[in-house]
Amino acid sequence: MAKITVKIDGLKELDRALGQLPKSTAKAALRRVLKEGGELIASAARSKAPVDEHYLYESIDVSTKLSRRQRSLHKEQGGQAFQEMFVGTNNPAGVQQEFGNERHGPQPFMRPAWDSTKGAALERISVLLWGEIEKSAQRVAAKAARGK
Repeated sequence: MAKITVKIDGLKELDRALGQLPKSTAKAALRRVLKEGGELIASAARSKAPVDEHYLYESIDVSTKLSRRQRSLHKEQGGQAFQEMFVGTNNPAGVQQEFGNERHGPQPFMRPAWDSTKGAALERISVLLWGEIEKSAQRVAAKAARGK
């Protein structure tokens, strides 16, 4: 499985603003936003996945969790960021459909979904993250004002 790294320029302000929040608050805000942005990709993948192949389209989801095998592969490829969200299928047939095997050729659905929605997903994440940071900062300030 190939590792895809995305570099986005111009988000240093977001990173600085997240750094001003308590770590757990920043992680929760990122998790909410990444889940919503990932859902764009998952929805596109569901629409591109073959409907009659082992309920593949139903198994496509957005999550922070990986299977045991996926976790070990992820560690081998460089590990973990501050907050991560994964989009894909937990169905082993998904790899066979995406890349093919000796019985049939590849029928990709995840890569085309990524290619068609990555710009919109990344834009949604950056826009929503500003809102989450503002709401979280207001909650932290209100909590501090109450003396908790």
